[in-house]
Amino acid sequence: MEQAEETDRAIGKRLKALRASHDLTLDELATRSGVSRAMISRIERAEASPTAALLARLSEALGLSLSAFFAEDGQAEASPVSRTGDQKLWRDPQTGYLRRSVSPPGMPGRVDIVEVDFPPQARVSFPPRQESRSMTQHVWLFDGVLEMIIGETVHTLHPGDCLFMHIGDAFDFHNPSDQPARYAVILDRGL
Repeated sequence: MEQAEETDRAIGKRLKALRASHDLTLDELATRSGVSRAMISRIERAEASPTAALLARLSEALGLSLSAFFAEDGQAEASPVSRTGDQKLWRDPQTGYLRRSVSPPGMPGRVDIVEVDFPPQARVSFPPRQESRSMTQHVWLFDGVLEMIIGETVHTLHPGDCLFMHIGDAFDFHNPSDQPARYAVILDRGL
């Protein structure tokens, strides 16, 4: 439980710092993100564990991708190598999916790579994101089965399959099987 509490504290501290750097009040961030003022305050005080969808909404309201939210500011010296042991991990408290930030932080590129271990029967829904219309992503499945639901269209991916998509539209990740799915998301921030 200590690891989860430490992660919640780090997320809260990061959210508060980002909000301050954008000169946003709790009310302004709430209005931009559609997340209640009370929930933002609870996250900043590490009293709540935000879900992936909630963090995506807050990140977008701050003009960031989820990967940029998890990246550290002010690293002493950025390295072009991202060692496995140094890569940031985050577990979604709602679904249990494990997200690993693979890309080296602090690099000037516009691409982020994330590895995800997605539990059996899990589903994560992302609402439409106006600010993210210029961002695209590739979802590349390594193990298991993954359904990507975009509007009325369901794309069923099997190992080796890769789906390209814009991320401004609402979409769902769904693992319809009884086995975990493992995949990479290659996000192009389109800057």
